[in-house]
Amino acid sequence: MKKTDKLPEVPAADVDPIDLPENAFVELGADEEYRPVMHPAREYAEVTPYSVITGLVLAVIFSAAAAYLGLKVGQVFEAAIPIAIIAVGLSGWLKKKDPLGQNVIIQSIGACSGVIVAGTIFTLPALYILQASHPEITVNFLEVFLSSLFGGVLGILFFIPFRKYFVKDMHGKYPFPEATATTQVLISGQGAKTADGGQAKLLVVASLIGGLYDYIVATFGWWTEVVTTTAYSWGQTLADKTKFVFSCNTGAAVLGLGYIVGLKYAFVIFAGSIFVWWFIIPLMGAYGSPEIAAMSPSAIFADYARMIGIGGIAMAGIIGIVKSRGIIAQAVGLAARELKGAQTQGSTPRWQTDISMKHIAYFSALALVGVLLFFWFGVIHTFWQALVAWVVVTVIAFLFTTVAANAIAIVGSNPVSGMTLMTLIIASGVFVAIGLNGTSGIVASMVLGGVVCTALSMAGGFVTDLKIGYWLGSTPKKQETWKFLGTLVSAATVGGVMLMLNKVYGFTGPDAMAAPQANAMAKVIEPMMMGGATPWTLYIIGAILALILNWLGVPALAFCLGMFLPLHLNTPMLVGGLVNHFVSHSSKDPEVCRARTDRGTLISSGLIAGGALFGVFAAITIFCGAEVPSNGGEFVPQILGLLAYAALIGYLYFAAKKAK
Repeated sequence: MKKTDKLPEVPAADVDPIDLPENAFVELGADEEYRPVMHPAREYAEVTPYSVITGLVLAVIFSAAAAYLGLKVGQVFEAAIPIAIIAVGLSGWLKKKDPLGQNVIIQSIGACSGVIVAGTIFTLPALYILQASHPEITVNFLEVFLSSLFGGVLGILFFIPFRKYFVKDMHGKYPFPEATATTQVLISGQGAKTADGGQAKLLVVASLIGGLYDYIVATFGWWTEVVTTTAYSWGQTLADKTKFVFSCNTGAAVLGLGYIVGLKYAFVIFAGSIFVWWFIIPLMGAYGSPEIAAMSPSAIFADYARMIGIGGIAMAGIIGIVKSRGIIAQAVGLAARELKGAQTQGSTPRWQTDISMKHIAYFSALALVGVLLFFWFGVIHTFWQALVAWVVVTVIAFLFTTVAANAIAIVGSNPVSGMTLMTLIIASGVFVAIGLNGTSGIVASMVLGGVVCTALSMAGGFVTDLKIGYWLGSTPKKQETWKFLGTLVSAATVGGVMLMLNKVYGFTGPDAMAAPQANAMAKVIEPMMMGGATPWTLYIIGAILALILNWLGVPALAFCLGMFLPLHLNTPMLVGGLVNHFVSHSSKDPEVCRARTDRGTLISSGLIAGGALFGVFAAITIFCGAEVPSNGGEFVPQILGLLAYAALIGYLYFAAKKAK
């Protein structure tokens, strides 16, 4: 499609395509324009009582489920995909006419659940954890609710000015793995209404295979979820003497994620991971203190080596901010021009219309005033100290918005816990300098961290929603407007669920909720506020490494993200990337290779969708009393895990090659 000043009128009788355009996932030519599924020149039903109410109900349900699972095992499942599956199923069951626009709104509102949950449970349970040793620390619903709400609102407002750059200007340059999978689910509802429902059927089959595969592992443990060398006597001896470990998650969802990410970024992520696990950790074990030498590789990773990754992520974020200074200046300049009265959206097509920058500026000012009052009257109670905290939150949340969006666009994983840890370190240093320390400093830092973590989590999740809308042709302004209501409902739900879980299970003691990220936050913040050692050397090493990587032309954020995440989650990314590579080079005919690659993307989307949806079922099963299988170190489940994983890889490869 050639670029034109105005899109042509479209007859009402025209039927929208049932699949994404061929140029949906590739860079556009100089004279090429992307045309979404829903035609830009036509109006569609998007915001309706059905779509809003359904989205809010799903936001409540998935907020509660994600909070429980995240606090129990430390993993927050992505709500966007299962919500998209439910939206498509409901619209088909209710025989909705042209439901695509409404399904996008349902998904966008409902997806608030996952991002708000991640921002909240990674930080605020640390207050309960530290309460055990510092009884004077208090936690109440209002603190949790307002921290989550303000963080989510700031994440939305701060990202909107960057929407056009990430979802339109960078078309085809980022893989957007989660957005790709969710979009394939939503578009399947179009194909299902036609005689040729092959795409939808393939997606359903792949979803069932991936979902049942992951559900069996999570609930029954027929084979191991993580294949590791430490399951064997020789591997355990090797780990004890040299700290060398190899491990791989055998899940279907992570394999599909690696396929969509592709070999380039998957290899960089894996390289960062093996740099930590095969070089840094063995070196620490061999030449570190006797205390470190006695630790297991996983303990060295958690307490020491991972800190290098945190420093690297922080520096990679700063590098990204410097490189994006032009985009940031452009967004600020646009807001300034609109505040002066200039009109910039009069001729903007429907599917590229955002909330006006004038309104964004006004709402941002109101939100920031609300944050300041919350810090002053609800947390710190001294105006100038509250003002310092407010400045820290505002600057970090705004600048790291682009970093969070970048991470999601590249690898589908948002390093919010790493960026939040760095925020806590910076904030704690500032607070101690101005005399805000001790338990009051702990509370202030954790609430501040909750706001920042939720803001960055929302920014990363929101870029997914808006990319989905861009591919399908929904109206960004409507997605942006109703995202606020989803945030409000999700924040209230998460706050209530977290307080309930604390009363029922608690966060300390033998039967407590694990809350691993919050425990890490507590471990970092307590010595800084109460007087203790902070691993500045490790942070600085990571920062210097990121600078060197950037100088060499290596994607520093992807590499350092690999250093921060566990090895068993990065290995399957490489496996999926390799499958993508072999599929895309399986024929001498470029058109056949492209068709096979696209079919593999659809199958991978199904694996991710099925894994996410059945992850919810697994959480419900566990909630109802099923015991979590603990078979990771046994010989037979390890062998079965290898065989099952090989079969899954074979299915993805050979099913993708069936494309003609």
